[in-house]
Amino acid sequence: MMFPEMPPKFAIVDSNMLSALGLETLLEIIMPGISIRVFLKFEDLPQEEFAHYFVSARIYFEHTEYFQSKPRRVIVLSNGENLSRLTGMPILNVCQNESDLTHQLLQLRDRGHRKEDCTLQKKENSLSPREQEVLILIVRGMLNKEIADELGIGLTTVISHRKNIMQKLGIHSVSGLTIYAIMNGIIGVDEI
Repeated sequence: MMFPEMPPKFAIVDSNMLSALGLETLLEIIMPGISIRVFLKFEDLPQEEFAHYFVSARIYFEHTEYFQSKPRRVIVLSNGENLSRLTGMPILNVCQNESDLTHQLLQLRDRGHRKEDCTLQKKENSLSPREQEVLILIVRGMLNKEIADELGIGLTTVISHRKNIMQKLGIHSVSGLTIYAIMNGIIGVDEI
């Protein structure tokens, strides 16, 4: 009997609830196939293993030995402070705008961690070629009327495509659609 593959589990360990929940939301957009658990204290962290640990700098320094036993799986969360003494350790500055934070997360994902840990799960309902064209133009910042003119289709058709894209992907913001398009190779970062 074949068992379905379990999604990778990520842990966020940060006493700042707003920061932790914001990071959780962003990770869910970037990597919709993962399972994320938030812990406000190190003592709440269960003994089970996680694919990755996003840990506040304070908690990391208080429990360095524990986290050093998990090479390549720990990302230290910085609030803009200089953590240069953590050579070779991935550091994520959570005090930046959503676009920069997303870019930094994508860089960490692409260069610092094994692909099998963070791969995106393909959505069940893949986009049609026309929906991909519309998605590219949405990501480039075009308005519905501009997309209709560019593709030579009606405005209501564009609105229908846009609604279908968001419904199929379960993503309802332009920033989320941008992340999806980049992560799935529909558009390159340099094409935006």
